Amino acid sequence: MLKNQDLKELEKKAGYTFQDFSLFKQALTHSSYANEHKREKIHDNERLEFLGDAVLEIVSSEFLYFQYPNLPEGDMTKLRASIVCEPTLALCTRELDLGAYLLLGKGEERTGGRYRDSIVSDAMEALIGAIYLDGGFASAKEFVQRFILTDIEHKKLFYDSKTILQEIVQGDFKGEEISYQLVGEQGPDHDKKFMVDVMIGNTAYGRGVGRTKKAAEQEAAYQATIKLKGTASDVSKKD
Repeated sequence: MLKNQDLKELEKKAGYTFQDFSLFKQALTHSSYANEHKREKIHDNERLEFLGDAVLEIVSSEFLYFQYPNLPEGDMTKLRASIVCEPTLALCTRELDLGAYLLLGKGEERTGGRYRDSIVSDAMEALIGAIYLDGGFASAKEFVQRFILTDIEHKKLFYDSKTILQEIVQGDFKGEEISYQLVGEQGPDHDKKFMVDVMIGNTAYGRGVGRTKKAAEQEAAYQATIKLKGTASDVSKKD
């Protein structure tokens, strides 16, 4: 159960003070928790998520329109997708440690839902929606700019890491192939973490850890790309 002290702690991290605490609490309430407490008529965060998704799209679209004045529409669409996709939004929640504050049903809690990308990214959008309703568009925009529209090159690289790594290997490692190897697992079946190495030929260039093999592969490709090219800005430069 969330206490007011927990909400105040998260408010401080988020840099926004709610007038309506019920909106704040709703944003953190997963449907599994609401289903287990039907008698209490608790509302889950799905409607707020719907609203927050729309706010995020307009704020990120406006940001890209002005930040990249020469970028064609198709490229802006792709860049926006890299910013607001589920894995990237989940990455953005880490600064807030948002998963630690969620209200989850017992089943979701047992199966590691507190840190599942789909759940925390949805909660992030719900939080945006709650801020929008509580404080207006300007407050929601400020939150999005602070926690999502930052370090765009790294987020783009993270989103495109496997594709970018493939392009690097094709250009710099003639005849070598990329493969992803599962090298370890941690935790019980309901809350497992996977460790994956990305190999170029017979050499490991990056290791990723994730709650799914796909997430671990993406992290491994990201680490390998950074290792080979130095920084996200280096990767974005044209050769």
